[in-house]
Amino acid sequence: MKIAVVTDSTAYLTPEEAAANHIHVVPIPFVVDGKSYREGVDITTEEFYHRLKTSSTFPSTSQPSIGEMMELYQKLSDEGYDAVISIHLTKSISGFLNNISQIAEEMKDTIKIVPFDSRITVKLMGYLAIQAAQMVEAGEDVDTIIAKLTQLRDTINEVFVVDDLRNLVRGGRLSNASAFVGSILKIKPLLSFHNEHHAIEAFEKVRSMKKAKLRCEQIFKEDLSKLDYPVRCIVFHANAPEAGQKWMEKMQADFPDIKFELSYFGPVIGTHLGQGALALAWMQDTDKKSL
Repeated sequence: MKIAVVTDSTAYLTPEEAAANHIHVVPIPFVVDGKSYREGVDITTEEFYHRLKTSSTFPSTSQPSIGEMMELYQKLSDEGYDAVISIHLTKSISGFLNNISQIAEEMKDTIKIVPFDSRITVKLMGYLAIQAAQMVEAGEDVDTIIAKLTQLRDTINEVFVVDDLRNLVRGGRLSNASAFVGSILKIKPLLSFHNEHHAIEAFEKVRSMKKAKLRCEQIFKEDLSKLDYPVRCIVFHANAPEAGQKWMEKMQADFPDIKFELSYFGPVIGTHLGQGALALAWMQDTDKKSL
């Protein structure tokens, strides 16, 4: 069986990573000042954040059209693929995956489409796509790949802090916003997807960015002590490369045996988090211990 791997642009894979692993990346559209852009295609991340500063309206995100996705899956079928593993951003922040499930049913006689909820987004999802592609290359079947992806997904943990909660509140992406709205300007809330609903939830209030990062590190250390597998760690930033780089270097010095890397929140995710957001995330390092 010939299997394709599809993900979306919020995986923030480099073009080289996508090409090397034969991963098909679907751009997610977003709107700034009434103009629609395709993430990773029509505008750079730097240009987006510049426009975010001067935007007269709150940016919004959308979804690739059903027609566009059907065209992609048809193209893959025409190229000889029998199945597609389609890995996308969590259902808790987008209805995109529900559309994929609908398309899978409509095209079941053309190609087998297997939607997979990453329960997350960003480069963490990117590593799920890379893992799927590597398993395809190794000759694994669809059921085995999905089972191992689920196992890897369950190792993901993250905590992040936004510089300003207003974007999340206005965008309706903060599930427990009412508990934090009253002090939006006074706190640096810690947030996570690591909950039973896999939705963005604020779980702790901290009074400064410095204290917020220290608390993130403490949470990481506590979780690390419970794990029986090696992890890879990612520091994310929303148009704050210097702050992200500095934090990553500190973490790498504190944990020299762990692989750290710097990644970013692109336009679609940055629309909701706003500029200055930082995150620390970790998952099993399958380069050191296979699934």
